[in-house]
Amino acid sequence: MTKAKVSEYVKVAEAARILGVSQGTVRVWAETGKIPMHKNPANGYRLFKRLELEDFLAAIDKPSPPKKPK
Repeated sequence: MTKAKVSEYVKVAEAARILGVSQGTVRVWAETGKIPMHKNPANGYRLFKRLELEDFLAAIDKPSPPKKPK
């Protein structure tokens, strides 16, 4: 397993910008497990991998299957 580079991680403010939501929303999504979160072992800050955020956006951008008529 390779070590992740520091540049692969972003803090809450940058994650919010990437996702197009508020910083509070990012915190809630992270705490509820909607988006993957990592913690800095030195200070406990929430960190997010750019690639994981992009994967999340791609997953929610998929069209949902059409509903069957009743």
